[in-house]
Amino acid sequence: MEPQVSGRDGKDKPGDGAHSCLNSGMFLSGFDGQSRLLLRSLMSGTSGASRALGVFHRQQRANPESSLCGFIETLCRDEITHTEADTEFLTVKPLVCLFPPLFKQNLLSFIHLVHSVLPRTAVLHLIKCLSQDSRPNPWVTALCRQLERDLETHREVPLYTTPCSQRLKELSQGLIGSAETGGWTKCFSGQTAEFESQSTSDLSELGTQRKRKGSFVSVGSDGEETGSQSKRIKMDDNECVTAEELRVPKEMSGAPESDVAAETPASDSSCGGLPEQIKVCIPQIKELLESQTEWDQSSTDVFKVLNNCDSNQVEVLCSMLNLPGLPDQALPKLCSSVLALSPDLSYSTAATLIKSLLLEKVLSLSEPASRCLVTAVTSLCSRYPRPVCQALIGPVLEKENIGPPQAELLSRLIESCLDSHYRLLVVQMTLKIAWSEAVLSIIHSLLDSKPVLNEELFTQFTEQLVSQAPRFTKSVKFAKMMLTVLTKYGSDVTAAHKHSLSSCLMLNETFLKKSLQAALKRIADT
Repeated sequence: MEPQVSGRDGKDKPGDGAHSCLNSGMFLSGFDGQSRLLLRSLMSGTSGASRALGVFHRQQRANPESSLCGFIETLCRDEITHTEADTEFLTVKPLVCLFPPLFKQNLLSFIHLVHSVLPRTAVLHLIKCLSQDSRPNPWVTALCRQLERDLETHREVPLYTTPCSQRLKELSQGLIGSAETGGWTKCFSGQTAEFESQSTSDLSELGTQRKRKGSFVSVGSDGEETGSQSKRIKMDDNECVTAEELRVPKEMSGAPESDVAAETPASDSSCGGLPEQIKVCIPQIKELLESQTEWDQSSTDVFKVLNNCDSNQVEVLCSMLNLPGLPDQALPKLCSSVLALSPDLSYSTAATLIKSLLLEKVLSLSEPASRCLVTAVTSLCSRYPRPVCQALIGPVLEKENIGPPQAELLSRLIESCLDSHYRLLVVQMTLKIAWSEAVLSIIHSLLDSKPVLNEELFTQFTEQLVSQAPRFTKSVKFAKMMLTVLTKYGSDVTAAHKHSLSSCLMLNETFLKKSLQAALKRIADT
């Protein structure tokens, strides 16, 4: 019976001779503990490349001296195995050739992401070993060529195979008419001529491997690239070419489309000089933020990259991830991952993240904050109170014409998340801004919690009350705040304060005026 291997879609298909070998686990003994973790990640299905990247980053943080060279060297080790034609005869092949095609695809996609930290000779040796496969997979071939381009070798060799080029030419001829030549036909005719001698053998071999799943080709209506608006034309065979040869198709690596976008030159130019170890995490984080499923531990570990960023890098990272535009529903999962980080984020990193993630959302509120937004803000405020005060509460207070939704959210933070020390910090912030009805609500919440004001701070607050009073002669909120000051801080009122507050109360035109005067008089009697 012919052995089975995993196809691109994860289902068993006829093909390689490695299935029985790998099932026995006999080759795992040649790998050390760290390499086994990488190996199992790469064999975990279509998400193997991203899982392996997460494992590699954890290993690097645990041991910065660790390297993939030993892992690659073991994969390139020669192994004795049966020939595919006759199980009675033995042959020698590199170990990597005995793994299923999906593993090889995941491996090459993973190497593509981290090749910058690997010795060039090690990557080339791996590619050379994969070229010894007796039944090469088109996806593996394309990924090998992409790696060669990463290393700036063989750039003239196209990612697609000659049969694929021939079918594309035939397809484009059918689309534009057999009497005309142009567009994709013109693009591929030159490449086909260069490999004409190889096409006959490739096509004959292809005929024996027909039982494969179809894929897609990007074709623009005008014969040019059409990017994200390109039409998808279904093909009969398991080969694919994209409108840009330098782009690795999503189907080859099992990675999300955001990974592909992050590898284009346009994205690289917007990275703001981010280090490679930060860049490679961007596609993974985007995929997580767009997913609707629960995150496991391996998923949240990718956010540990924040501990390796300074504030400028965090700002660039947040911009690339479009965190200000993140739906409220995704906020609790993101904040839970940030709160799970160990060690905690530095002050500057936390402040930059909080400002990028939450400030625009809070300022744009036109109705009470959603449950998800409230959960995110309160959870971050409980862990990072000073960054929240400086990066969120302060800027919101400084913004003119904030409304009840902002006041309600900030009052909730003050009451449930901030201790006395940080409440005093917010009191000091209110002394530097012009007051509004919304700000009065926030100040009232502060005074209700009765933070301990020293003499100097209480004097400054009293002076602010007096200076703001003419603007709020008919404001009930202002009158209630004044009443709170007189009832809760009566023992702090000096003779100088009494004189200032008395003249301030004379301006009041609300129904609380008599109550305010009576409260002030009681203080005078004591």
